[in-house]
Amino acid sequence: MLSVHDGQCGLCSHFGEEHARNQVLVSILTTKQAPESLVDACGLPKNAALHLKVTPTSGCDGFQPAMMS
Repeated sequence: MLSVHDGQCGLCSHFGEEHARNQVLVSILTTKQAPESLVDACGLPKNAALHLKVTPTSGCDGFQPAMMS
């Protein structure tokens, strides 16, 4: 498992936002731990045309904290 910190994709609202209520994504938000093999889509609007796939420990200047609902 990887430790995920504030500012990294795993804790960003754009990480996997196509399926935001996915149990794995919710688990990352609550435990701040992510599987090493996890890769998911980045939904940041300015990057949408690139169809980026990122890891939970990736990061960029477009970070917006995900909110637990």
